[in-house]
Amino acid sequence: MEKNKLLKIFSLFAFIAFAAVSCWATTESLHLLLSSWPIAMCWIVTIGFFVIASLGTKMIVDSLNQNIYLEKRGLRLIAGIILTLIFWLVCIMPTNTHTFFYRTSITDVVTQDMSTTKSYLQQLRDNVKTEIGVKSKIDELSSNVNAEVIALENEIDNIANPGFGDRAKSHLDKIATTLQVASIPTLSYKGTSPSQIKSLKQQYRTMIYELLNKRKEELVTNYINPQEKLFKPEAVKLIKNVETMESHIANMGASGDIDNDLIAQSDLVLKKSYATIKNYADFINFKSDDDKNLYLPQNQVTKTSKMLSVVDVWKDFFAGKHEGRGFVFWLLISILVDLAAFIFFDLTFRKSEY
Repeated sequence: MEKNKLLKIFSLFAFIAFAAVSCWATTESLHLLLSSWPIAMCWIVTIGFFVIASLGTKMIVDSLNQNIYLEKRGLRLIAGIILTLIFWLVCIMPTNTHTFFYRTSITDVVTQDMSTTKSYLQQLRDNVKTEIGVKSKIDELSSNVNAEVIALENEIDNIANPGFGDRAKSHLDKIATTLQVASIPTLSYKGTSPSQIKSLKQQYRTMIYELLNKRKEELVTNYINPQEKLFKPEAVKLIKNVETMESHIANMGASGDIDNDLIAQSDLVLKKSYATIKNYADFINFKSDDDKNLYLPQNQVTKTSKMLSVVDVWKDFFAGKHEGRGFVFWLLISILVDLAAFIFFDLTFRKSEY
């Protein structure tokens, strides 16, 4: 008798210990999801849910125990299963897993989120996409002009008809079209000696490349978007804010603590940055379709925001987005903690067998 009493006392304290861990984890997750709720209210709801879930598991165990007297076993079994499914499988287990996973992964997620976001803001600051577009146009223009200049010089060197003839004029007209000028003047020449031909080619080359440089300047001017005056200063300001938060998050990670207020501030900076990236998406080269889907939807949700929501974390898990972060491990830990609590709850309040 004394032995059973000690077992019940031990089981009660063990139940309280494991239940405290589980309730803390559920409360943390619930408060992240419903930040407007007072923390005390989250605790009350959590404890109530856990007690009901514990009663549900005990009803299942008792209904299956043939060594005790129990009325309406079948009804109790069904009721126990329903209570366990609703209050544990739907409410407690997912939130516990979320809290364990969140606390071990949030620093890495925020850091990665900020790093990727900053890289796109830097593209806006440096006007990378426009610069790449201008360079591509200039390279194409230079290549076409160089090819026509070589063809022009080859025609001038033509042994059968040295000097500037109709074919050379045709090449010169093509160069004028490429450079978008009305025409290129035809130069006069007196003879066809090697030195005279060389001088003629050099004069054409000098004139053509002067026109080419002017055309390059026009391309640069034409490709500068008026919106650049808007998004460059905005990007510079946001980059500074992101770098400030990156420093704070790095310090938080080094300390091993989790500061939810700091994470919320970081998320606010990220939301503003996401909005800017979306507004000027035409001037950004996205690294992947996944990034486009992240930054461009109508209702943007940052990676950091998703970590604050138990629902979004589980959605991403089922979508395979948490591979390598140990989500399954924390799922198992959550189940084992609750299972231990339920076992000790049953031992504490077990009915006498006959």
